Amino acid sequence: MPETKVIGIVLFDGVEELDAVGPWEVLAYWTLNHPDDGYRVITLAPTDGVVTCAKGLRITPDHTFADAPALDVVLHPGGRGTRPLSRNREHLDWVRAQAGRAELMTSVCTGSLVYAAAGLLRGRPATTHWASLDELAALDATIKIDENARFVDDVDVVTSAGVSAGIDLALHLVSRLSFPDRAVGVRRAIQYDPQPPV
Repeated sequence: MPETKVIGIVLFDGVEELDAVGPWEVLAYWTLNHPDDGYRVITLAPTDGVVTCAKGLRITPDHTFADAPALDVVLHPGGRGTRPLSRNREHLDWVRAQAGRAELMTSVCTGSLVYAAAGLLRGRPATTHWASLDELAALDATIKIDENARFVDDVDVVTSAGVSAGIDLALHLVSRLSFPDRAVGVRRAIQYDPQPPV
């Protein structure tokens, strides 16, 4: 049996809760209920200890960057904590190293700002939260920004718009990494029917 591939969701102080937990719900449901698809999902953070999210939720990551297994898919959420990370040389070096090894680099919301600062989005189509589109453009004028997409798939880099769009991204990943009917089953199981009541 082939070795199980690892999807890593990056956590950090100031991460937007739903950016991380929305994709976690999708990917954890998929991998736990369909282990034969060959993936598992973990969380990891730059350092040991509890992460305090943007609105105060506290999460204990599974691993630090140092002790995490090799990642096949990286998911970098957004949140106010991405601004210092986009100026943190050590974090950007880690992101670049992952891009050199992982099959797929993905981001939710302003996680794309970190990828832009690391040079991953140069000349690529990408998106982010609607309120941060100008910020993304300022980081790298070569990015082909899609203001309307919920997510943008550019082969080995996939970016998504803000917060709840991360759920759409994660369902896209399930479809891409397994098959479309699997993603439909996961969507139905978590009762995600995006028809806003207001």
